Amino acid sequence: MTNISIEQIRPELTGRLRQRILYPESKLYEMEMEEDNHGYHFAAFNDNNIIAVISLFNKDNDWQFRKFAVDETMQNMGIGRTVLQHITDFVITNGGTRLWCNARLSAINFYIKAGFNHTGNFFSKNGFDYEILEKELIPSPTQE
Repeated sequence: MTNISIEQIRPELTGRLRQRILYPESKLYEMEMEEDNHGYHFAAFNDNNIIAVISLFNKDNDWQFRKFAVDETMQNMGIGRTVLQHITDFVITNGGTRLWCNARLSAINFYIKAGFNHTGNFFSKNGFDYEILEKELIPSPTQE
């Protein structure tokens, strides 16, 4: 993969890719949530095009990421792994000790390969089945 950069973006810039990849049956406005205004949002860019998005939310040392989407033409190229490592480093730098997500069952193997662990907590929402996965993090030495 050529020039990929990951940058923090405004929440509204995440919508189009998310809608196309994660919620193709939904309208763009149906995916907007007030809490998006209180999170951190990142995008991977290739030639100024957004090819992956992810949102991150913090409560104390606990961080959750949500709505992780990679453009269908860019999947299986290591971009998701790179984005996940970027936010993991961001969380560690900001004193996080736990990173977790509600993983669609179809994506669990991806997260397990990235060092996440099963919690055994399963649920269904909007026609999708999920398991909560988590990864314990070692804080940055500057945070101790």
